[in-house]
Amino acid sequence: MRGRDWRLHPEAMTLPNRDSVSAAHRLIEADIRRTPVMTLPGLGALKLEHTQLSGSFKARGAFHRLRAAGAGAAGVIAASGGNHGAAVAAAAQSLGIAAEIFVPAISAPAKQALIRSFGARLVVGGAAYDEAREAAERRAAETGALMVHAYDQAEVISGQGTVAREWEEQSPELTHLLVAVGGGGLIGGFAAWHAESGPALVAVEPEGCPTLAHALQAGRPVPAPVGGVAADSLGARQVGELMFPLAARLHAAGRLQSILVPDEAIRDAQCRLWADARLVVEPGGGVALAALLSGRWTPSAGARPGILLCGGNTDPGSVAA
Repeated sequence: MRGRDWRLHPEAMTLPNRDSVSAAHRLIEADIRRTPVMTLPGLGALKLEHTQLSGSFKARGAFHRLRAAGAGAAGVIAASGGNHGAAVAAAAQSLGIAAEIFVPAISAPAKQALIRSFGARLVVGGAAYDEAREAAERRAAETGALMVHAYDQAEVISGQGTVAREWEEQSPELTHLLVAVGGGGLIGGFAAWHAESGPALVAVEPEGCPTLAHALQAGRPVPAPVGGVAADSLGARQVGELMFPLAARLHAAGRLQSILVPDEAIRDAQCRLWADARLVVEPGGGVALAALLSGRWTPSAGARPGILLCGGNTDPGSVAA
């Protein structure tokens, strides 16, 4: 869709939607965990998706891609900063499928160890996610393995949207949902589920990885910088082509706001979660809360915000010391 008006693109008729998210939920319900919601005074309703299988929401999209598309004897391949790779490895192990995961050099050692623990073959190479993705795509072309994209596949986006569906059942009173953004598969799933109605979405990114902010400003996915404390989980070079129309429509309608937060606010969010609730999240997992704590997003009178804690794959000592 790059360079075109997404509203006129024929793919817009088949983008992930509420029906595809419901279908994904039915397909993967037995594979994933229904993660809890915790309400903390002054913060709102926290969806503890960092307690999901493999330590992040990524398990939902991984299971759905494998269940919906299937995988042959060549197995599956994925590129990841860490969380997606762990999710694909976990899903593949559960389904008895061989997995090969490519990660960039910035991938955290804890995430690399987690990937290996699920029995996947791990390949470390390239300075950033895009280089790992290119290597994975070349390998998939050689072997015929099923490629599981971290965020730019319809099955992945619909799978991630099951978080929004589940949360709506648990907390129908919420007026705003704060969600971290990397490549955009998660916020794309939320936008698919809440396309017609529901809470307003607050898309939160680190200042060092402003992929959606740049895309909304340009009117299409464009390259953005990759850096900062959350780059290993949110460091996509640009948002996905499939999620952008979903987010752009809600943004144009005033139902999606884009917010950037500094690294110090992300670290503060991690420390606050540990101090107040003994919750350990990785930097990317604290990005959504950072928007509220830093004042970059301020709830209006009567607002009832929900905050997604999307990933917990980090060394606990880095937060709980």
